[in-house]
Amino acid sequence: MTHRIFIDGAAGTTGLEIADRLKDRSEFELIVLADTQRKDTAARREALNEADVAILCLPDDAAREAVELVDPANGTRMIDASSAHRTAEGWCYGFPELVGQERVANARRVSNPGCYPTGFLALIAPLVQSELLPADWPYTVNAVSGYSGGGKALIERYESGAAPGFRPYGYNLAHKHLPEMQAHAGLEHPVLFAPAVVPVFRGMIVEVPLHLGAMENDPHADDLRNALREFYDGSSVVTVSSAPAPAELTLEPQAAPWDGVELFVFGNEGGSNVRLVAKLDNLGKGASGAAVQNLNLMCGLPETQGLELTPA
Repeated sequence: MTHRIFIDGAAGTTGLEIADRLKDRSEFELIVLADTQRKDTAARREALNEADVAILCLPDDAAREAVELVDPANGTRMIDASSAHRTAEGWCYGFPELVGQERVANARRVSNPGCYPTGFLALIAPLVQSELLPADWPYTVNAVSGYSGGGKALIERYESGAAPGFRPYGYNLAHKHLPEMQAHAGLEHPVLFAPAVVPVFRGMIVEVPLHLGAMENDPHADDLRNALREFYDGSSVVTVSSAPAPAELTLEPQAAPWDGVELFVFGNEGGSNVRLVAKLDNLGKGASGAAVQNLNLMCGLPETQGLELTPA
């Protein structure tokens, strides 16, 4: 069976990568609009309603408008790569390792997780769910990402040599990723999030430092590592490292695409302090790779087909 796919917003970074990943796969037929029709509402409406699955790679408001263009009686299913529907009623959160593959496979509307939340939730959600970590803790996230996540303007700025070597942002403490981090980890308080962009094209490191000794149940670093290993047992997408703490973790300036997530638990002697770290590709499991994984599930195909899971 061939599945008809329309990528609305195919000219953006995420859309271009999804299209490139699907173009040679015989299971899919891409519905492609001419450049002159990409912003034509009538042409988009027709394409959206012709598709078996529509993938939205649009700004939030445009994604909401695209959903309204689909006839409710139509069979079109949707994957939204924007942040518009990540906590919306009626949308499945598209993180199969957390919500279950079957739920994604059966969903009509799937919201792709954000790149930073993918790292944070991969670390924290299973540990809060198991009650090893408290839901009422004031969690802090420190993270760096490649500049490709900032869209065309930021890419041009970095590739022209006009961008700084380190670009922290989000100082208004109201980043759009905060609601999904809190909601899907089951937290009582919003996360304190400190993101930054560095001069690499793709890749990201997301870190959650914790003083375990200050928690009422006084968990040990080994407990967290073992719980994560058990939770992701059998997953070829999310892996938990058992290697000793390295001198450093790095991101390469021109890394190859990668659709996995590697989790680390680094504890001090005695295990009372810990740095939980997730390493992933912001364009892989953080965006396009996640969309392809969800698309595979929704179309009844092997979950990891077309994914690049060789460790970066």
